[in-house]
Parts: sequence; C-alpha cells; structure tokens
Amino acid sequence: MAQEPRRDRPRGGPGGREERDSEFTDKLVHINRVAKVVKGGKRFGFAALVVVGDQKGRVGFGHGKAREVPEAIRKATEAAKRSLTRVALRDGRTLHHDVAGRHGAGKVFLRAAPAGTGIIAGGPMRAVFETLGMQDIVAKSLGSSNPYNVVRATFDALKHQDSPRSVASRRNVKVSTLQARRREGADEVAPAE
Repeated sequence: MAQEPRRDRPRGGPGGREERDSEFTDKLVHINRVAKVVKGGKRFGFAALVVVGDQKGRVGFGHGKAREVPEAIRKATEAAKRSLTRVALRDGRTLHHDVAGRHGAGKVFLRAAPAGTGIIAGGPMRAVFETLGMQDIVAKSLGSSNPYNVVRATFDALKHQDSPRSVASRRNVKVSTLQARRREGADEVAPAE
C-alpha cells in the first residue's frame, strides 16, 4: 500500500496563535537602553514600553526587559496582552465625559470631542488612543513627560470613565430614565426668561 503524503499543517500551535493575535495592534512607545556595570565593563540591556489594543475599546500596556531589543519588545507585548482593560466609548469614537488622571508626577486631562476633531494628543497618549480605537479626543499632558508615567496616568483617567449604561446599572434604573432626569436637571439650572 502506498503511503498518503503527509500534510504539513499546524495543530493549534503557532499558526493558530497568529490568527488569534492578528486582532490586536501594538505600538512601541519607548525603548530605553540600560547598563549594568560588572567586573569586565558594562552589560547593556533594553527596556521596552508597548501599548496593545484591538481598536474596538480594549487596550493594555506592558513593560519588558531583555539583552536584545526584539526580545524586550516581545516580552512587553505579552505583558500588555495580559493587562487588557475595556473602555466605554461614546458612539465608538470618543469619551463620554471629560476626565483627569494621574500617576506619580504625570498628570493628564482628557476631553471628549465632536466628530471630525481627530486625536489631538502627544506621544505616549496618542499611541494609547490609536490602539484603543478612539477617533476624536483632545488630551493634554501636564507634569512629568516620562512616557511610563504618562501612559499610566492615561490608563488611570480611562479607568475613571463612566458610561450612561454603567451609571444606570449602579443606580438600578433604565438609561432612558437617567437621561430624562438629566434633561430635567438641565432645565432647572437654565436661567428662566
């Protein structure tokens, strides 16, 4: 009997992982070369900061250290995928409300923006918003410009983001009731003529 030709196909190995990981986009935010002084001189290593997201409201960041740059980036990407968080977006494009965040000396202020504004943010914050899938936002970084602190402060701000659905579930009311109450409150505050 003739043997059937062997089919080369992955069995849930690396081939399957590539398809699953393709949903994520990653951005390298910062590479830092670090030196360790030893008896024979200096040993150089690299530290990488990477932001990963699915551009549909999930985002995470990771930090990796290794002797070579590609290995540090790989470690940071794996760490970022383990720390994914979901952020509620209004109309899938911007924040529900303005919010501030801080980490250490890094302070950020994020503002919701009308359609067509684009991402007005610098450096590390821009990477977070692009991988998150946000299209319209105005952001300002105050205080420390250290990319690690800026990214962590941005995640702190996003963590404090509330959607009408989450507020309604906390108060045990419907979203429509919440919006009606908000409109009534706005009418009361408006000056009467």
